[in-house]
Amino acid sequence: MRRITGKAGGDSLIEMSPTESLNDDINGYHQHASSSTGSLQQGQSASSLTPDVCVENCESLNTSQASLAPSDHSDSPQLEAPTSERISSLTGLSRKRALFLKYRSRIDKQQYSKDSVFFRDGLRRIDFVLSYVDDKDGERKQERRKVYEANLANVGLELETEDKSESDDGKTYFVKIHAPWEVLATYADVLKIKVPFKVNDIPENREMPMNWLSTPFRLPEQIMQPEPDFFTAPFDKSKSDFFLIDNKETFFPPSTRNRIVYYILSRCSYLGEECGDKDKKGIKRLLNNGTYTTAFPLHDCRYWTRSKDLNCESERYNLYKHWARFLFFFKEQPLNLIRKYYGEKIGIYFAWLGFYTEMLLFAAIVGTICFVYGVLTYDDNEWSKEICGEIGGKIVMCPLCDKKCGYWKLNTTCNSSWQSHLFDNVGTVFFAIFMGIWVTLFLEFWKRRQARLEYEWDLVDFEEEQQQLQLRPEYETKCTNRKLNRITQEMEPYLPVTSKCARLCLSGATVVLWISLIIACIIGVIAYRLAVYAAFASIMKDSPTTNLQVVGPYITPQLATSVTASCINFVIIMILNLMYERVAVWITDMEIPKTHLEYENKLTVKMFLFQFVNYYSSCFYVAFFKGKFVGYPGNYAYMFGKWSKLRNEECDPGGCLIELTTQLVIVMTGKQVWGNIQEALVPWLMNWWGSRKARKHPESLYSRWEQDHDLQGFGQLGLFYEYLEMVIQFGFITLFVASFPLAPLLALINNIIEVRVDAWKLTTQFRRPVAAKAHSIGAWEEILSGIAVLSVVTNAFIVAFTSDMIPRLVYMYAYHPEGDMNMKGYINNSLSVFNISEIPLANSPEEGENPAWFNSSITTCRYRDYRYPSGHEKQYSHTMQFWHILAAKLAFIIIMEHVVFLVKFFVAWMIPDVPSDVRARVKRERYLVQEYLHNYEVEKLKIQLSQNSNSDCNCAPMIYPSLPTHEVLSECL
Repeated sequence: MRRITGKAGGDSLIEMSPTESLNDDINGYHQHASSSTGSLQQGQSASSLTPDVCVENCESLNTSQASLAPSDHSDSPQLEAPTSERISSLTGLSRKRALFLKYRSRIDKQQYSKDSVFFRDGLRRIDFVLSYVDDKDGERKQERRKVYEANLANVGLELETEDKSESDDGKTYFVKIHAPWEVLATYADVLKIKVPFKVNDIPENREMPMNWLSTPFRLPEQIMQPEPDFFTAPFDKSKSDFFLIDNKETFFPPSTRNRIVYYILSRCSYLGEECGDKDKKGIKRLLNNGTYTTAFPLHDCRYWTRSKDLNCESERYNLYKHWARFLFFFKEQPLNLIRKYYGEKIGIYFAWLGFYTEMLLFAAIVGTICFVYGVLTYDDNEWSKEICGEIGGKIVMCPLCDKKCGYWKLNTTCNSSWQSHLFDNVGTVFFAIFMGIWVTLFLEFWKRRQARLEYEWDLVDFEEEQQQLQLRPEYETKCTNRKLNRITQEMEPYLPVTSKCARLCLSGATVVLWISLIIACIIGVIAYRLAVYAAFASIMKDSPTTNLQVVGPYITPQLATSVTASCINFVIIMILNLMYERVAVWITDMEIPKTHLEYENKLTVKMFLFQFVNYYSSCFYVAFFKGKFVGYPGNYAYMFGKWSKLRNEECDPGGCLIELTTQLVIVMTGKQVWGNIQEALVPWLMNWWGSRKARKHPESLYSRWEQDHDLQGFGQLGLFYEYLEMVIQFGFITLFVASFPLAPLLALINNIIEVRVDAWKLTTQFRRPVAAKAHSIGAWEEILSGIAVLSVVTNAFIVAFTSDMIPRLVYMYAYHPEGDMNMKGYINNSLSVFNISEIPLANSPEEGENPAWFNSSITTCRYRDYRYPSGHEKQYSHTMQFWHILAAKLAFIIIMEHVVFLVKFFVAWMIPDVPSDVRARVKRERYLVQEYLHNYEVEKLKIQLSQNSNSDCNCAPMIYPSLPTHEVLSECL
């Protein structure tokens, strides 16, 4: 098809050559041949035109077609860029002829398939689509587009433009791009893309005992294995007959085709050579400056129905039917189909997410058992019985804040002590140790799973290719200095050391500044907790909340302060995230990383450092700082000194673990719920709003490129945020799991939903991403390993210092007065005594703040610590029991860490990273590549010698004389 674009009345004239119009609608189009008599093949479509209009314009139409037709017709007609001659030739057409042609194109358009992914000739597949809108002041943009598209044509790409009059909104132009075989073969050679050369002859040995049990979870075989298994080798254009090429049009799958085209688009200049500005190139810059609005590969069909085109694979429909629907949440994922359609990078993400979800099942089961143990031992909680019983009703506690807090009785914390027992019991210690081992098993088994995927998806040697061949276009353009590569002996761009150091220093300073901002916000939240607690205590002194049904008795000043502070902290986290994301991308761009892998790793480290401090700092405060630096009555510790009057918080007599649990639940579940709403609802609403015009005109054609244009762009960092979300969740369920054994269960439920939500939005709400390769999850693997090591330390400290497990055990084994191994008298033993008359006036409650039952007969109050009482020779200094407990805590930390780390290292040593069968397959494939290439060269030499001998005699060749060359080579191999 020939494209003629002109400004004759704002119309676009599209002419079809006779050779192009011979194709029928088998490829999704009804073609229309224009005969020499000028009659339209679709007479019914043109019947709405008046007869005299047809008679008047048919002759002139033939004349215009004859004048514009190409001199010769090739099988793959090339795009001709618009020229002044072409534009001026349209001015000779009458307005009636222009309107007639425009109307004819509208009529033809009604016949097109909505799902066609081919050019108008029905033969050439659309590999990429660019869109743009003409601006009033768009002369520079128009010139850029003209040069850019001409340069694309120069490198061999074929283009076809859809005029704005053909688009649904009447504003958008679409440039469709096709890569012919020569271009694909050339760049497949450059990028060393692996392609099949022999069917895999190693038998599969995956029979498992009782395999029938997994039948309900399986998908059909054609979905799980969309293509047979081959031995592969890097493509070599000069040896194309070595590979299994049956059909050049389908040899490279669409994902590989759009990857190659995007590689070209990213490196093509949009200024002429006379400008000499090498920095002006790449589709990214054109998108940023508004020259083009979008650039995307096409989905192969609508997601809810198969394509009518028999040449179209309808893989999107299969993915939606078997993967993206929530009713299939219990089914396995079609990873090979995901990889084939979206590329290895997205495939490896869903493989990791699925494996992580499977492993969470074991952690969730053990965590639930530990929680059930806490429920079953609920009535055996002796210290809670003492708090809620007669003992707790007699114990008068010292004020928890200055001035506004009065004296209170211990039994007011009855409910929180019972709640704390659900998570603070012997099962917590066991679960903390189990999770330390589970993390190791998860990482080691994932390495094995990843190694198998690397082999099956031809990614074994990918890292070298990534580093050497896929330099970022931004690096190539911004690094003007060149140096000799000692390996390739070629000049390559490089960034001077001084410039690199300066950029790294600025980047590091920016990250430190933002982390300091987070810490400042956290300090502000802590100050809020200290200031508001006194207000809540004053308001609730008469217990007005007890009148509330169900929840009233559970609302205490501590709980109200903790919940409100957690909610405020969550809002601050979300706001800082939105602000920092742009800053992280900006400073990473400023560093000018060399490769895409290096760029993602740098951005990953920056984002995770920020998110780590942002999400976990409040949990670290509650776990390791709250209640640890309080002082004692008469000598309290203050946050900013006594002048601030912000007295450090104390823990409940039941411990701070329940507050850590509250903080963890609010931040973790809030993030997950908000994330799922944001991921699913926002794209759906934006797509619904964007396609409103198409819904108003259902009779008009809504073509495949227009449908995809109205979807949301996945973006280069779309997958990055998915990883970040899951790794942050991984931190919650490992770093603080000792405080909340049900965290893995919540994560499991969320991930079951997350897999299907991600699949649904990727399949239905986003444009098809450009396929990209990745041999692993990248820097996230190192981050997960770091979290795994840190989790052992944090959980050991949580059990030792945040929970009351160690003080209870020390009391039971060493300090029980009767020598019995029970917890009777523990509450009285764990509280120290202070003389009320010695409390300074600045710390004493104001008049009217004390409850009605308090009177002058009460001379002492209790507080949570191990100190000698008033009158003792060492009054208010720590008792020996305090030091015994501290020693026991430190001993527990050392023992637990060493035991868990020894088990971790032993498990890691026992489980090889690469399965033995995969190692054997990799070695066999490398051997076969060398052997077959050698045989190929030998046979090729024989054929050449045979052909040379045939030139001297007329005898028939000796090697398969009756077979074509390709078949001869295949047979020899």
